[in-house]
Amino acid sequence: MDFPTLAFYAFAATAVMAAVGVISMKNPVHAALLLVFTFFSVACTWILAGAEFLGIALILVYVGAVMVLFLFVVMMLDIDVAPLREGFVRYLPLGLVVAVAMLVEICTLIGVRLLSANPLAPDAAATANIPNTTWLARSLFTDFLLPFEVAAVILTVAVVAAVMLTLRRRTGVKHQDPSAQARVRASDRLRMVKMESEGKR
Repeated sequence: MDFPTLAFYAFAATAVMAAVGVISMKNPVHAALLLVFTFFSVACTWILAGAEFLGIALILVYVGAVMVLFLFVVMMLDIDVAPLREGFVRYLPLGLVVAVAMLVEICTLIGVRLLSANPLAPDAAATANIPNTTWLARSLFTDFLLPFEVAAVILTVAVVAAVMLTLRRRTGVKHQDPSAQARVRASDRLRMVKMESEGKR
């Protein structure tokens, strides 16, 4: 078994173990750190397989926005964020472990590229003699157009559902009623009063 195959199995096993940790951790901060590690490991497997664009997009989109996702989940579940803000030093050991593991994965990717010129599978973009991004765009909008559109609809429905779940009435907070604002009339807000003028004394 060659080095790229061993690296692929190592990245895949790391991603699975980190994903199990995400759903088994009770601390939301630990779960978010392991979620970052899961995304990064999956991105490493894609880069190793020759899909550099997908790997970089996964890191930029998901790893870059994972803290926003974490804050959104905290806001949606009404978790008391005051204890989470206190004592972030206690999360430092796990953060260092995740950072070191990600550094090891980066070094492994560099080693695979230096030691082996051939990826795990034939690169379709290199075979067609076109850039990877061009090949991906042509495949998405020709051969896989229907799954691409279905995924877009599912993500849109998920966003709308998440917004509806977070929209709840809280006591002691003023809310606007757009329908009542649209039904308002000038006579409800303005009253004309006629008064007799007083002459000068």
